[in-house]
Order: sequence, then structure tokens, then C-alpha cells
Amino acid sequence: MTVRLAILSRGPRLYSTRRLVEEAEKRNCYVEVLDPMRLSITVGNDEPRILNAGWPVDVDTVIPRIGYSITHHGVALIRQFERLGVYVANSSDGISHSRDKLHATQLLTKNRIPVPTTCHVRTWQDVEGALNRIGGMPIVIKVTEGTQGSGVYLAQSEERARELTYKLLSEGHHVLVQEYIEESHGRDIRVLVIGGQVVAAMRRKARGREFRSNFHLNGTVENVEISEEYADVARRAARLLGLDIAGVDLLESDRGPLVLEVNSSPGLEGIETATGINVAGAIIDHCITHQGFSNIGLDQLLRSRPGHGVVSVNVSRHPILNGKQIGDIFTAVNEQFVFAIAREGMHIWKPRRTFTLRRGDEIICYGEIEKIHHQLSEWVSHAIKENEVSGATIEFDGEYY
Repeated sequence: MTVRLAILSRGPRLYSTRRLVEEAEKRNCYVEVLDPMRLSITVGNDEPRILNAGWPVDVDTVIPRIGYSITHHGVALIRQFERLGVYVANSSDGISHSRDKLHATQLLTKNRIPVPTTCHVRTWQDVEGALNRIGGMPIVIKVTEGTQGSGVYLAQSEERARELTYKLLSEGHHVLVQEYIEESHGRDIRVLVIGGQVVAAMRRKARGREFRSNFHLNGTVENVEISEEYADVARRAARLLGLDIAGVDLLESDRGPLVLEVNSSPGLEGIETATGINVAGAIIDHCITHQGFSNIGLDQLLRSRPGHGVVSVNVSRHPILNGKQIGDIFTAVNEQFVFAIAREGMHIWKPRRTFTLRRGDEIICYGEIEKIHHQLSEWVSHAIKENEVSGATIEFDGEYY
């Protein structure tokens, strides 16, 4: 059966788009390059549709090449393809998460993926406090949305940092102040992850006094063999953000790999030139293999049943849980609850009743929300009485006991 493949791109002549078309045609795919801004969405009680010049778009798989300037409309289109059961190489949530650098950093750090220390500043007066938290000058100042190195600056003095911050804020940008990694000045590693596997990696180096290493800023590229540590961080970052195709930028720091950025529409020219690897072909092969399987937002699916949902409890916020076993807390566990424990970036599904909790763990429960809350609250009340914690105030789930 011929696979019908759509590439969402406003630049059919761009290297990356052309290469994807070439490789798709070699595999006898029916491939179209569709301009996202020419597609419209119809939503209602009848079957939802995506239209191109009034005609329904009917494809098996979609490769989104969505630019920053059309992120909102592009994400809406991808969301509609997902609702239609079409496999999309990068999910709508994945693109949204990766485009917002602050949000992406929050997700990565929550899951213990290493990043440079980053502060979100609201006024130029916040710069001094950010410097104290980061560790002093120099610093990197960047906007939360940008591509190919745009909106990224290196400030050598506090005065210059304030000037840049004031300018960017006055232009309506959200501003991040980030730790400068001196040992990685002017270079980084771009790792191409496809379907959870590292396909290619290159080291990018800036020219002259430029500290940004982007290929589009005339930086040089070279093939590089990365360690399993670097590959693991890249794979986890792509998976966490919901991207089947990702360019993960890593800084080589003295404390190991640091994720600088995760790109949902990585350019192919630089990495194919540097490595000689057919990255475009690997992308097409991945899409052919996965066509017919669509992504779905699990959280939304779980909440579709009335009264049911996911409840998360962080042991660090509730010290009374530290050192306790799952069986101590949920004494009447049955099919109404499904458990997982998030620990140091890993998930332990269906832990045994003897599993011992420790600080930093997160208990994830699925079932009837009211019953989960009741069971946890009952256990906390019992534990306080049993331990005779007299006069102490312990907060749990927004209530005080």
C-alpha cells in the first residue's frame, strides 16, 4: 500500500524539505508539501476536517516543519491531525513545549535532566538577583521564543545585562538569564534523535568572536562520536518533550552534558553534511513504520471518565511519607488505583506493597479522585495520631491536619 505523506512547510525549496521529498519518493510514497497557512480547520459535531483549497486533506502521516512565526496556527493543525487519528512525527504538545524555552527547561529539570541554571526575569531590576543565583558574570540573556540563535546575547558586565534586559522587555519579550558555560564557549553538540534513537551527532563551532555556534550563523560543523551519557540525555530530553524527531543541543560542561535547547524542526543540511548520514531517509523510514498509529494525550484520555483522573503527591512536600511503604499508606489497594513512582527521572510501575518511599519520590495514582484523596487523608490523620505529633501542623493536599 502506498503511504500518503504530508510535509507541512512554507519553504518547499529549503534543503530540509527537498531532502524529505526526495527520500519519500525513493520509497514510493505519495508525498505532498502543504503550506500550513493555506490549510483550514473545520470543527463541529460532524466529522472534523482539514481542508486545502476547499478539499479535504487525507493522509497517513505528517511531518511538521513549523516555523516560529506560525507556531499557534501550526500547532492547531497538528492537533486536528491527531484528533483524526493520523500519525504526526512531532506532537502538538511537543512542539508547544519546545518552543517555549522556559517551559521546556521547567519540564527538563523536573525530570532531573541537567540544564544550565536559568532565571526568568520580569524587570531589569531582577538582573542583580539573577546574577547572585547563577554565580556572576558573564551571563547569557535570551528570549523565551527564538530560533537559529536569534534573541540570544552574551553580556560581559552587569550594566550591559540590565540594558539588554530592559530593551527586550520593552519590546514585549519574556526574558531568561542563563548561566554561561565558559568551557563550552562557542561550541555545542547537536544530536539528532529519531524515534527515541540517536541517528547522528555533530559538533558545531562558532567563527571569530561569535559565541553562538548555529550553522545558519556561519558556524562550522564536524562529525562527532558521543558517549552513552550524552546519548542518554538527548534521548530522554526528546522523549520527555514528546518529540519523535528532535535536534537536541548539548553543552559540554565540566559537570557533564547540559541540555541547551530542544528543536522540533531541526535543519538537516548541517548534520547531513558533517556526518554523511542519510538523516532525511531515517525520518521517512520512521514515519512509514509508524503510520497508522496516532499519538494521544494520556492525561486527557484518563480524565474523560467522570470523577477519574491522575493525582500526584511529592514526598519532599510531605515528609511524613518519607520512609513509609506503599502498603502502609494504601491499606485497601484494589483495582480502583493504578500506581507509579517517579524517581530520579525513571518510572516504577505497579510497585510492590513493600516499596519504600524516599525524599524526592513522586507518587502517581490513577482512579477515582475523591477516593484517592480520602485514602491519603485518612492515612495522614492516622499517622499523626499514631506518632503522637502533638501541636504540630502538617499540610497535606491543601488541607491542614
